Amino acid sequence: MFTGIIEDIGLIQSLQPNGADIRLTIQTHKLDMSDVHLGDSIANNGVCLTVVAKSANSFSADVSHETIKRTGFAQYQAGAKVNLEKALQANGRLGGHIVSGHVDGVGKVLSINSVGRYVEIWVEAPASLAKYIAQKGSITVDGVSLTVNEVKDSHFLLTLIPHSLQETIIGLYKVGTKVNLEVDVIARYLERLMLGDNAAYTTADSKQSEISMAFLAENGYLR
Repeated sequence: MFTGIIEDIGLIQSLQPNGADIRLTIQTHKLDMSDVHLGDSIANNGVCLTVVAKSANSFSADVSHETIKRTGFAQYQAGAKVNLEKALQANGRLGGHIVSGHVDGVGKVLSINSVGRYVEIWVEAPASLAKYIAQKGSITVDGVSLTVNEVKDSHFLLTLIPHSLQETIIGLYKVGTKVNLEVDVIARYLERLMLGDNAAYTTADSKQSEISMAFLAENGYLR
């Protein structure tokens, strides 16, 4: 589990193909690796990866074909920068929101505008994720816990303070940049719960997440 509060910006040293998978090596800057053990989890641009090798200022992780397919790792190259966060300790502060490190889809930056000391960024999410994104709700963008300030169809607006721009790779974004998105886990579980007994009869190919206003009214959620 993570919080979406970035601890370091890492540098991709290498991406070594291993069949359909990739061995990723990240050089850290200020991330404390002294308490990181083999088998621990570190979020890389919001993707939870398992540490399989480490040194004082670097670590390696294997990225599966499934992860490559569902995230932005297919476009990453050596020399690229990534947001890093170690897994939350039980005695730590939950400064952002609950982040699982399981990316739901890849979005695209549509516009970037400076407003005083702040920067407003419009992001386009995959249409299938639009229903999970709510105004003043939380969303994870490349591992960063952020507040959604406005929603239009599948587009949502983020307002970044100077600190977030300096301490994450968001300050490097350009129009067209692809970003990893993870929606609020509570929204996903709530949707599944609302299916009730019907959840037992859904399949991977069925439209199990299609909840209509009629469905809500029939099950007592609307008056």
